[in-house]
Amino acid sequence: MVKKQELIQKIIDRELHMFLNVPARESASCQENPRAFRFYRGVSFSVWSEAALESYLDDLTRADAKGLNLLTLKYARMENSIPPLSENPLIDQIVEIEIAWIKELAAKYPNLHSRGRPIDEGGSMGTSVKTYLRGELETYSDDTLALYYQNQIEFLERKENLPEKVLLATVVGAGYGSLQEAEDRLLS
Repeated sequence: MVKKQELIQKIIDRELHMFLNVPARESASCQENPRAFRFYRGVSFSVWSEAALESYLDDLTRADAKGLNLLTLKYARMENSIPPLSENPLIDQIVEIEIAWIKELAAKYPNLHSRGRPIDEGGSMGTSVKTYLRGELETYSDDTLALYYQNQIEFLERKENLPEKVLLATVVGAGYGSLQEAEDRLLS
């Protein structure tokens, strides 16, 4: 577990550096809150396998050595300002699994879901989960995609919902005891 936490911290350090250097006309409010960035990214990576974390850290290290900012590329893809970065067919499979899980979560916890990104449509509500996820996945190497996909398969085999684990860690970090407690509190 110590090794996993160290990997997550190394990834977040590299990502935060890249995130703070994403060129923009105006800095985004999220760029002014590195603590929140660390929290949310840490929660997201907490469900990854060590092998996937090691591979992604390698992606970040290689990109940095080439002078590439993976987060700039991710946001450029989310805005459709650059052509696709990867045509790996695993991206579609990963997105399909993840969206099914998120729809399941939205049905189970509609109040919590209403506080986040829309699932399929961007529009006035901001960038959709699908667009965000696809933009991020396109920055991963084929090895990282394969390991992330394997991680999803392991969750499916255990009949667990990977985004639900992330959401639970998020609400616990925000001071709630459970997803249901957060859902109920947001209702009132």
